Amino acid sequence: MSYVTRGDGVLDYLPCRYGTSKLLFRGPRRKLEDSYVAVIGGTETYGRFVQQPYPALLEGLCGRRTVNFGYVNAGVDVFLQDETVMGLCAGAEVTIVQLLGAQNLTNRFYTVHPRRNDRLLSVSPLLGALYRDLDFAEFNFTRHLLAALQDRSPERFALVVAELKAAWTARMRQLLKRVGGRKILLWIGEEAPGDGTVLNARAPDPLFVSREMIETLRPLVSDVVVVVEDQDARAAGTAGMIFEPEDAAVAATTANAAVHRQVAEALAGVLGPAMP
Repeated sequence: MSYVTRGDGVLDYLPCRYGTSKLLFRGPRRKLEDSYVAVIGGTETYGRFVQQPYPALLEGLCGRRTVNFGYVNAGVDVFLQDETVMGLCAGAEVTIVQLLGAQNLTNRFYTVHPRRNDRLLSVSPLLGALYRDLDFAEFNFTRHLLAALQDRSPERFALVVAELKAAWTARMRQLLKRVGGRKILLWIGEEAPGDGTVLNARAPDPLFVSREMIETLRPLVSDVVVVVEDQDARAAGTAGMIFEPEDAAVAATTANAAVHRQVAEALAGVLGPAMP
């Protein structure tokens, strides 16, 4: 394990904004006058606890200016609702879109926070009617809510998951149509995309995203890159990660430096070097 205590050089993410966006991204802030690669995604793309997240490593491998628009705990909504980010992606030579879980988006059953998409704001009357036997006051996060729904009634839970999948697919199609240029979908997971038949709210991310859902998006993108964390990368644990003692449990479940290297190398093989 490797961590730095408070006051001894804790990892500085150099948070920055672009244009009128309210989102704080990982810096340093990049100039966007010339050709660049845009990368949007969640905690893995942001690179929490690692000195060089995969977008930075990718720039070193390919020689292409790469801009990190990763946002911790993001869902599709946070990017789709941000005109600045959508505009910057539309102006990119290539946009890499990390596939994010289907749980963190507003749907017919519940509403999420516009920026912290993992936070639950409210449940709809539709969900209240479906789960009359559940008190929703105790839930603040989407994962917590979904686990409780599954435990209470797997049959009713299946209806909620079907809605999440439909909303995710529609929202992703909308996002990809707004992004110009070449687009690459990126899967980062402990396993390859499955068939979606097993519905488990406690499964690893990208939650509820199946192989079939990804295939429906393939006509809208140039490439789909699937990165399954290899055993050696996983075995490295938190080696080389920088975090404070109270974040040890979170860091242990976050993509480590070895995984980021694996992702960057996979993307470099598809993206190729910059044109002279």
